[in-house]
Amino acid sequence: MTTASRTGILVLPILLAAAGCVRVPSGITTVGSFDPERYQGTWYEIARLDHSFERGLTNVKATYTAQPDGEIEVWNRGYSPAKGAWQEIKGRAKVLPAPAVGRLKVSFFRPFYGAYNVIALDEEGYRWAMVCGPNRSYLWILARETRLDRAVYDQLVARAAELGFPTAELIEVTHDR
Repeated sequence: MTTASRTGILVLPILLAAAGCVRVPSGITTVGSFDPERYQGTWYEIARLDHSFERGLTNVKATYTAQPDGEIEVWNRGYSPAKGAWQEIKGRAKVLPAPAVGRLKVSFFRPFYGAYNVIALDEEGYRWAMVCGPNRSYLWILARETRLDRAVYDQLVARAAELGFPTAELIEVTHDR
């Protein structure tokens, strides 16, 4: 077996796994209308399911900015009280073509992309959104302000529970900086 074919064998599972990371979880649909231009700007994390890449962070926000090449720059930033410092990372997103309404694929480590599925959205004012990843262990509730009306928050949590997300594990994100 040549080195090239061994490399291909090693790379193929990685590529297949990465391709599976941009799917929508079974039984979940994305929003019916989505305007990437209106989605641009800053979104604050109101709540999230815990993951190692955000563990312990407060004051988390993401800013989406269109780029000349048609991609979207994604700048995530959060404060680590344990480290006494801000942590940030920049990535790129691509809007998936129709009929993938409300779907992007995001990469912070190219060439690997993850799913960004908008599953609830204030379609009138783009004031809040609920986003999931490729499975039910990734969920974020976002808003344009650091606080979200409690009735709206409760409705989103109830909807997430109906969709099978472990909402008892949601972490409400503190914004005090």
